[in-house]
Amino acid sequence: MEKVDVVILTRDSDGIFRDCLSSIYENVPVNRLIAVDGHSEDLTLQILDEFRSKYGNVKVIEETGTRGEARDRGMQEVETEWFVFVDSDVVLCRDWFQKASRLREPDVGAVWGVDIPGAVTNRRMVSALLWMESRVFDLRGGCHDLLVRREAVKDLHIPSHLHTLEDAYIREWILSQNYRVVKSFASYCRHYKTMKSVLSKQSIRASVREFRYTRSDPKLWVYNFIFTLMWALYDVQSRFGRELPE
Repeated sequence: MEKVDVVILTRDSDGIFRDCLSSIYENVPVNRLIAVDGHSEDLTLQILDEFRSKYGNVKVIEETGTRGEARDRGMQEVETEWFVFVDSDVVLCRDWFQKASRLREPDVGAVWGVDIPGAVTNRRMVSALLWMESRVFDLRGGCHDLLVRREAVKDLHIPSHLHTLEDAYIREWILSQNYRVVKSFASYCRHYKTMKSVLSKQSIRASVREFRYTRSDPKLWVYNFIFTLMWALYDVQSRFGRELPE
């Protein structure tokens, strides 16, 4: 069976990290798990050691630079014809790789699995966020769960200043190499990025960085504002224990 390298960026990622790694090993034929870690101080490295002991194919690289530098470093380690970017705060669906692979045509450089927002259960909110995520990907890309053809990024070097929107740079690069980047609703992930924390200092800082890099594109302002509003509503639901109306 074909195996692929998996690149994952980590930094104090221990929230749902075991679930994330379990979903990778259960649903992707892993050649090597390449973890680029920004000097985590929580249980992240311990969890990686657990999976190294179990599977024997985990490589950890320390990288203190930007996310752009971290993704660049991870790609340099890739050896397989195709590889996968997975974020440390997602859980892959069943048979993720098998489903994503169905879209690997000769002119396809990457397959993006749509990310379903965390544990949100309200049907209208899930539908709205899915629609938003799909539109945003068309504008800025995403690496939550991205299957990539190595040939399509072999000469790519992400600018070192990109601590956000490095995923947009990757998408635009692949398109510039005359490959298509396609979306898959079958190979999805559950994404827990801002669950219960959209109003936290960390989330606000991330939003400020995002705005700084997207201020030249008004369409992204609108999407980011609506995303923030919807996640804030979910925060209210979580804090007061109430379901949002259907």
